[in-house]
Amino acid sequence: MVRTWVRTVMVALALVAPILLPVPAQAGEKELELLSSYIGNWRGEGALVGGDRNEPFRCRLTVAKGNALKINYNGRCTLVNATLSISGTIAYNDAGQRYEAAMSSNAGYTGLAVGRQGGGRIAFDLREQQKDRAGKDVRIGAKIILVGNSITVDFEVEFNDSGEVLTASVPFRQG
Repeated sequence: MVRTWVRTVMVALALVAPILLPVPAQAGEKELELLSSYIGNWRGEGALVGGDRNEPFRCRLTVAKGNALKINYNGRCTLVNATLSISGTIAYNDAGQRYEAAMSSNAGYTGLAVGRQGGGRIAFDLREQQKDRAGKDVRIGAKIILVGNSITVDFEVEFNDSGEVLTASVPFRQG
């Protein structure tokens, strides 16, 4: 009789406990809120450093809400002789408990990186080795840094055969 009563109480507690306990916020809600704070239109300018001389350029970046725990971004930078466009997503991977960024560009660059959080910022470091149009090895990298009310995108291209390195840093401001 005592065993039956204990079993009944245990079953009743198992059924009622979820109702009595506070419900935690959905995992990733705080992270999505942080990512959503970057939604909007951004502008920035920088200079391509390396080569014969520095080449100034301007950029636009649009960040929009994506599906689930993601934001999507599309950007375009106009240089003297070319236009560079990038697009991708930044997401919070709830299962992995981490931020992830994917990026692709019209220059053939694609990358995926895990966001490193610390000091009030999230930094994504995307690196790839690939061939240029002439078939030569090129190391391409991009770093996306989200901090406060700013976004910074750093680019680096190293031509392996010559050792020449081109870099650019673009600080974006909303507006």
